[in-house]
Amino acid sequence: MLARVTSAAVLGVDAYPVEIEVDISGGLPSFTVVGLPDTAVQESRERVRAAIKNAGFPFPASRIVVNLAPADIRKEGPAFDLPIALALLAAQGVVAQDRLSGVIISGELALEGSIRPLRGAITIGLFAAQDGYKRIIVPPENAAEAAVIGGVEVYAPRNLLEAVAFLQGRAELAPAEPKALEAASVVPDLQDVKGQAAAKRALEIAAAGLHNLLMSGPPGSGKTMLARRLPGLLPKLTRDEAIEVTRIHSAAGALQESGLIQAPPFRSPHHTVSDAGLIGGGNIPKPGEVSLAHRGVLFLDEFPEFSRRALEVLRQPLEDGVVTISRAKAALTFPARFMLVTGMNPCPCGYFGDTQKACSCGPSMIQRYKERISGPLLDRIDLRITVPRLPAEDLIRVPVSEPTAVVRERVLAARRRAIARQGVANAQLAGQALRQHARLNAASEGFMKLVVKQLALSGRGFDRLLRVARTIADLIGEEEISEAHLAEAVSYREVM
Repeated sequence: MLARVTSAAVLGVDAYPVEIEVDISGGLPSFTVVGLPDTAVQESRERVRAAIKNAGFPFPASRIVVNLAPADIRKEGPAFDLPIALALLAAQGVVAQDRLSGVIISGELALEGSIRPLRGAITIGLFAAQDGYKRIIVPPENAAEAAVIGGVEVYAPRNLLEAVAFLQGRAELAPAEPKALEAASVVPDLQDVKGQAAAKRALEIAAAGLHNLLMSGPPGSGKTMLARRLPGLLPKLTRDEAIEVTRIHSAAGALQESGLIQAPPFRSPHHTVSDAGLIGGGNIPKPGEVSLAHRGVLFLDEFPEFSRRALEVLRQPLEDGVVTISRAKAALTFPARFMLVTGMNPCPCGYFGDTQKACSCGPSMIQRYKERISGPLLDRIDLRITVPRLPAEDLIRVPVSEPTAVVRERVLAARRRAIARQGVANAQLAGQALRQHARLNAASEGFMKLVVKQLALSGRGFDRLLRVARTIADLIGEEEISEAHLAEAVSYREVM
């Protein structure tokens, strides 16, 4: 007796079909899974056996062979439990084989037969829609996530018994509806940050042009508060961007709730994170923090405390917007176009240059501390500012500043100008497009020559300075880049 069920597996942020073949034949009772299964897939045998028995169905005392095709790709995870169980029941005649054709099935089984959630449901839904499948069966917790793609009916039985009844035609299940995950109702407001007008201006420029930002200042000056308010200045994700971000988070198992992510993600890993945790990795690579921050913000607080190796792996994604991870078993490319926002102290004790508290660090300690950030990495950060300690009067009288909503309108207007003009944010301008849309007049060219000589700018630094100046001009609605715009851009390239 032979039965086939189609499932899907997630590799990176893409899905591929897995044909599950079950053969029941005479011989001593055994249960073998072939097709390069990992430990979790091998353990499916016990989960499937218990789930079938506890659901009240017979389990054959025969020789059972389960093949997962294609056999040359390693299968991992427990998401094959449900399709293996249904294929076993189909081989026994409990479910008709024709009811399983044209359906993609994925899900983990508990021992009593309930269906548990899986990773990458939206990716499976996208694959099903693109490959012409009409129906998919996934766990209830993943139904809204898989349904956001459209073009395919998503069914979510709660347990094995319900799945069998649905496939037999004895029970009806309503197709799942898509769901958008809204941002948290309480978003930190920029108005909560006292003083720091210059830092808020830099934050506005960074949000408008998607520029990288480094903030240096003593402890408690407001660096983290500012960074956590940056996502509130960014526009919502477009549908294509939202699907892309949701696929990454789903593949990494980082979705807290089933649905479509609409707000730009904000990731803030601890400085003890490994380079694999930051960039992604594993025997079969999975997305790291740089990919989870795709289309959003990656905030690295205590920037120099990250390991040198972890920081250096940021260089490729900052430049290319993707990260490629090569392993013996797979080489995968993940999207990683994010805003890098960092916070650091000016020295190990944090008080170098502070007017109110003396620094206890020697010159050599300060130099070693700053050298933890390499020149090539620092060159990829567009805006570098100092966030000083607040004076007593600003702490006490709470001066009124602009709320996030007001600043966000300016940011959105500048972003719309950039998109209408060149199709991408200013930070993504390169090559001929940068020369075309950030053209300098004669006066600006003369000023820029002086800047290049004085700051010893590299080619990369020159381009990044132009992009920042282009964003500053967009914020006030001017098409031409003036000396004033360039001068302000230069002021954000402090030497740390």
